[in-house]
Amino acid sequence: MEPALGSARPEPLPCMAIAGPGGVDDAIAAGLDLDGTPIPAEMISLYKEVMDLESQRARSGVKKSMRNRIVKTGSKHFDQQTLDARLKAAGWEGLKDKEIAFFYGA
Repeated sequence: MEPALGSARPEPLPCMAIAGPGGVDDAIAAGLDLDGTPIPAEMISLYKEVMDLESQRARSGVKKSMRNRIVKTGSKHFDQQTLDARLKAAGWEGLKDKEIAFFYGA
């Protein structure tokens, strides 16, 4: 049955299914937040500007960048002792005091 004229419901916004490391990038490229609301153009513009500047920055080493990413992301998934032990077992330096304070609030 068709709704009466003027009583039609608005179309729902599409939601973004985020999975994997590229999921957030896909959502940003689509200009949509996870709930389907548009991301303001000013936010997208600033994000792109900063990411472009970051892409031009000289790197100090791949292993150092890998460790930084592991600490940043791993702190969301592992407790402090587990992440520290895993870093050491892989051949990296364990968690630094400043990383513990920042990521674990200790």
